[in-house]
Amino acid sequence: MNQLDAKAVVVGVNGSKAAVNAAKWAIDEAIGRQLPLRLIYVIPPRAGRAGSGFTTEWEVERGEIALSEAECAIQGERKAVEIETAIVSGDPAQALIDQSQEAALVCVGTARRGWASDGLLGPTAAGLVARAHCPVAIIRTNPDGSPTELGVIAVVLNDEPDNDEVVHQAMEEGRRRHATVRQIDRRLNSWVRRYPDVRVQTVAAGTGTKPSEKPGGTIELAVVGSADADEIAGLVTPNCHPIVGYPDCSVLVVRH
Repeated sequence: MNQLDAKAVVVGVNGSKAAVNAAKWAIDEAIGRQLPLRLIYVIPPRAGRAGSGFTTEWEVERGEIALSEAECAIQGERKAVEIETAIVSGDPAQALIDQSQEAALVCVGTARRGWASDGLLGPTAAGLVARAHCPVAIIRTNPDGSPTELGVIAVVLNDEPDNDEVVHQAMEEGRRRHATVRQIDRRLNSWVRRYPDVRVQTVAAGTGTKPSEKPGGTIELAVVGSADADEIAGLVTPNCHPIVGYPDCSVLVVRH
């Protein structure tokens, strides 16, 4: 039950395929930032437990198995990334929020799709989106446990104070993942000049698609700022967002 404080890309691991897929997605994030990839397993509180710090050997063993499975999956990608693991106790959302104070990015996986009665996000992801101290990535997994395929990275250009940083992060993701960035706005030229190696689509504001053309691929990742993050945690019905399919796709929330 070790506590780690150094800077890292943090991934919440719980033994699910969604968490393993999120960990594999985060490999390039850690490599691109030249930081270790830290896998965190959280043992949640349980009714009747004798003291908040009490855990059973079975719970620790379960955490070690989940971490080992995620670590093996990462190593199977054959990419040079440093891996750290830790088991902590507490509320999963709060534990990862605490980790976010020193993290460059916190990433969690989810297999949720569509608008359920309690929203698109589970309590851990919702808590992170609302209260994390660093950017948060919510990585979607297909219902059968397979990872979602590489698609378009979408971002909206607007007048929010943090929009330059949001677009910057979207362009970095395009470069890191060799993916097309779909910018939904008309203010485009300056970003094209800064990232000549990233393919960019110009789209009509409010449509999420290229004008007079068919969509150029499904959205893999939506990159959004604080204004959208403040709304997503409580979202229970579809909204008229410029990114088609948002937020029922992987989402990177930029906070700084």
